[in-house]
Amino acid sequence: PKHIQEFYQYLLDEGLSGNTVKHYHANIRKALQYAMKTDIILSNPADKVDLPKIEEYKPKFYTSDEVKTLLNEVIGTKLEIPVMIDCFYGFRRSEVIGLKWSAIDFENDVFYINHTVTTPRIDGKLKIVAKDRAKTKSSLRALPLDAGIKKRLLEIKAQQEAYQKKFKRSYSKEWAGYVMVDELGGLILPNYITSAFKHLLKKNELRVIRYHDLRHTCASLLLNKGKTNGVTLKDIQV
Repeated sequence: PKHIQEFYQYLLDEGLSGNTVKHYHANIRKALQYAMKTDIILSNPADKVDLPKIEEYKPKFYTSDEVKTLLNEVIGTKLEIPVMIDCFYGFRRSEVIGLKWSAIDFENDVFYINHTVTTPRIDGKLKIVAKDRAKTKSSLRALPLDAGIKKRLLEIKAQQEAYQKKFKRSYSKEWAGYVMVDELGGLILPNYITSAFKHLLKKNELRVIRYHDLRHTCASLLLNKGKTNGVTLKDIQV
């Protein structure tokens, strides 16, 4: 129990939440429970440790003025697309990373959420999992492409094509067709967005929120706009 307790405290000191530590505990306890069942150990030490209390997280929201300031700060950085898309559409992080140029119809000004990229740890190693979403009516719904975002996306697309010509063989083809790639074609990973977003806010002395809170911000701004434009909570949830 002493070793497990010290491990949980180490995780907390490293900045992990109480909720995450409880997920660790569930796996550790299950493994040790099996060991006890098969007579490898006499009792389960995980049953004798104190778990951290979970504090309910209250999402934070940016005002429209704060969103404008944030968007100005991310122009030309790797965070520009994920921040821009999340502020306007409230995408999940995996949906932003999974956005492909083929899902954007520039002629008809619509685009689709039909692909995701996640980075789970499997056997202790980070693995990139890219997959298409189930082809249901809701997952393949068309979203309107904002004129300002369309203009910027076309500029970014042209820049990517220029990088391909400039770096030639050095440019990675593994993630060809993805919107979220760097100068050499490498995929910009979810964890980078989370850490870089926090660093950007502190560097520019902006109010610190989680990247996921931009999703809440989008919903909040849409709800406020709906008071005059007839947008309902049900519309936002869809």
